[in-house]
Amino acid sequence: MSNIKKTETYSVPVEKFYKVVTNYESYPDFMDGVSGVRVIQQNDNEALVEYSLNIVKEFTYRLKHLENAPHKLSWTLDSGDLLKKNDGSWEFEDLGDGRTRVTYSINIEFKLMVPKMVINKIVKNNVPKLFENLYERAKDL
Repeated sequence: MSNIKKTETYSVPVEKFYKVVTNYESYPDFMDGVSGVRVIQQNDNEALVEYSLNIVKEFTYRLKHLENAPHKLSWTLDSGDLLKKNDGSWEFEDLGDGRTRVTYSINIEFKLMVPKMVINKIVKNNVPKLFENLYERAKDL
């Protein structure tokens, strides 16, 4: 099991960050390892989304997203071939003057015995790049 939490502050309005993380279909364009995304069901503040990843191994999973615009996107695992648990959130705090405090939290567990080194590569090593890509995407909106 791996728990990660990271917070950064950026000079980008909160609404832009929220728009990026709730545009699920665009994830393959800026998130490393995401090879496909399919929104299965969506309503005003919930979405069931299937993700295909290719990080060390190809795998697929579905997340139930709960959207609380524009401050929080949280998720829980619905199903997956390799994952036992995938719960987390993006939180966006408006600091004023177009600045946003961004916090990413994830708690992930695999069904199979996965070496810690592999989990670190998949989760911990990708988080800084994830923040960088999210920031670049949001500031360009």
